Amino acid sequence: MTGEEAIGRRERIARLRDCMLERMPEISAERARLLTESYKETDGAPMVIRRAKALEKILSNISVLILPDELIVGSQGAHPRTAQIFPEYCVSWLKRELDGDPYNFWERPGDRFSISRETIRQLKEIIPYWEGRTNEDRVMSLLPESVKRAREIDAIHWGGHVAAGDGHLIVDYEAVINEGLDGIRARAERALEGLDLTDPEDLRKRPFLTAVPIALKAAVEFARRYAAEARRMADREMDPRRKRELQEIASTCERVPASPATTFREALQSVWFTQLILQIESNGHSVSLGRFDQYMYPFYRRDVERGILTYERALELVQCFYVKLFSVVKLRGWNHTRYVAGHPVFQNITIGGQTARGDDAVNEVTYICLDAMAETKLTQPSLSARWWPGSPARYRKRCAEVIRLGLGQPALFNDEVIVPSLVARGVTLEDASNYAAVGCVEIGVPAKWGYCPSGRCHFNMGKVLELALNNGRDRRTGIQLCPGNGDLASFKSFDEVMEAWRIQAEYYLKQHIIFDNLNELTKEELVADVFCSALLQDCIGRGKTIHQGGAVYDFIAGQQCGTANVADSLAAIKKLVFEERVITGTELARALETNFEGPDGERVRQLLLNKAPKFGNDDDYVDLIARDAFGFYVEKVNTYKTVKYGRGPTGGMWQASTSTVSANVPSGLAVGATPDGRKAGDPLAEGCSPAQGRGTSLGPGSRPERPAGRGEVRRQAPQHNGLGGPAPEPEALPFVAFDRRRTGENDRRREGFLRTQGLAHPIQRGLRGHAEGCDEQPVEV
Repeated sequence: MTGEEAIGRRERIARLRDCMLERMPEISAERARLLTESYKETDGAPMVIRRAKALEKILSNISVLILPDELIVGSQGAHPRTAQIFPEYCVSWLKRELDGDPYNFWERPGDRFSISRETIRQLKEIIPYWEGRTNEDRVMSLLPESVKRAREIDAIHWGGHVAAGDGHLIVDYEAVINEGLDGIRARAERALEGLDLTDPEDLRKRPFLTAVPIALKAAVEFARRYAAEARRMADREMDPRRKRELQEIASTCERVPASPATTFREALQSVWFTQLILQIESNGHSVSLGRFDQYMYPFYRRDVERGILTYERALELVQCFYVKLFSVVKLRGWNHTRYVAGHPVFQNITIGGQTARGDDAVNEVTYICLDAMAETKLTQPSLSARWWPGSPARYRKRCAEVIRLGLGQPALFNDEVIVPSLVARGVTLEDASNYAAVGCVEIGVPAKWGYCPSGRCHFNMGKVLELALNNGRDRRTGIQLCPGNGDLASFKSFDEVMEAWRIQAEYYLKQHIIFDNLNELTKEELVADVFCSALLQDCIGRGKTIHQGGAVYDFIAGQQCGTANVADSLAAIKKLVFEERVITGTELARALETNFEGPDGERVRQLLLNKAPKFGNDDDYVDLIARDAFGFYVEKVNTYKTVKYGRGPTGGMWQASTSTVSANVPSGLAVGATPDGRKAGDPLAEGCSPAQGRGTSLGPGSRPERPAGRGEVRRQAPQHNGLGGPAPEPEALPFVAFDRRRTGENDRRREGFLRTQGLAHPIQRGLRGHAEGCDEQPVEV
């Protein structure tokens, strides 16, 4: 690409970027109207067939939009950032907010949307059909009163999880670009033809396998609508350069995603159509792209060798692709928006790492992804960089340079920790080596991992602690669902405090599991995602949707907020009340009830803030308390089964996650003053990070002697990662490794564990937290 062409590329991307950023996202009634019409037409048919036919109707009629300058095409509607409505999940919040309760969409404190009067009119006409028919209606009709009241006091909160699709997965993009949707459809048709309809199990498979070809054909025709629109626009285009671009768009959309891609551009367009249709079928967020650099590289290499592609041209195409990912926007009810603020949809691209053979996986597409992020500077896609000791210096340096831009990306994922942790969960070594980030910090196996959100029901650890210290009674509402073993004024020992925590944590964890499993059961019945299921292994082979257990793996996690607040509070009680006896339990209880008001309250608060150890500073006193408190939760959650347990997938179990997004802020609003010195209503700590302003040195997020969770996020102190202070030199970017000097006995234990698993792989030495007694400490390298 010449200098003039490079300038043209930057100008094109700037125009496309500005087009997205300068317009407020706009709400559309198209999908909701078409879905409602289809449901009325198919009343009485199996729900999985109704869902496929609804997708067919939507894709056949939804607006087609090609913007000036676009090279990768496909939109959610008639506007650059269209937010469609998904009434099958919930309409109660929509009904309220269309009338401005609590805000008009365009006047929200954040995450604003424009909406026309005509759209409001259409949606109000649609809502009555859905009242009583939605997923939320079904869930609420089945929930025990205890679960509803647990939400009333904000010990748990499910926000939009009854009101939206699941998402949180990576479909088989590699199959789409190498096999084509027509090839996948042919597989489904062969499976359908091979059913023995005298076998009840095969009869159960028939509706899904009948629905798959309907959905895949609809996707192919959707792409061809774009081909027709591009040809129409090309016929009218006066600029010869743009005319050629539109003609190429048309020929690309005529070929993919129906057929296998033959070029880098075709593969990219095929991936985008797949991603777009997944978003139109279901509004579950965190639908991620997997190891993009791995499945795109063969097309890049082949095109470069043929002389039809350059690095700069590929970079332009990927930047156009990034802009399209940014165009995806999701409308949530305001109550849910508070928990995931900032218009996030968490479409994650994973780069780098290593291959299943243990070789370095970095290639030229890896650098294209980093360069595209550096130049577009958009919040979508999310970018995650896998790292291992064999990662090239050039790659590590470029990651550091992009992080220095202040984008918060790429996030860094350590293969030496993650791969063995997945293997210990029952994932094969080959699949574990191919892991990718999902959403923000989750981990999954591309094409094989079912719906597995680390964003299900929010478990408010700060609230549970508040209940534990008050005999299970909520101060704000007076509700007492689970009587405890006393309160701060009556506890005689710290052991009694910990027992109080365990009583409440176990009770409210059960309420969280009941809600989430009920929600999964109703979604299995009411909102089968046929297109998505067809692109996930091994739904076609098993004749099951994802919700029925068609995926190879199934692990699900909730979200926990306030881990550090619990640790700091318990440490303060142990040290100041029971060991040093500088305050009494009664004095502490009074200070909490008054929100530290008055001279005595402030005196107590200063003691809590300054005289008790704080989590996140490599202090065993508090870190071991954190391990015990959170470890109890982890131990208990791992005993619960998902609704897909025993139905095919490996796993089918619940696990822990500390991914909070912005949920720590509204969760904190429901929690009174806490013994760590935090005042009532203040935000809780995010993820498993130290409480705000309390982490002053690099240390473990918690002691590592516990099973790995689904996804965790931890902020490191600025002087260690440079992200909160002066930008570090790229070569100084710290990666977490483990101090072998302290692990002689642990190495022997780990090696014994690995031998029992029959593992032999370069990354096995990084096993952490699964060899009993592992005591490795993070160090900078």
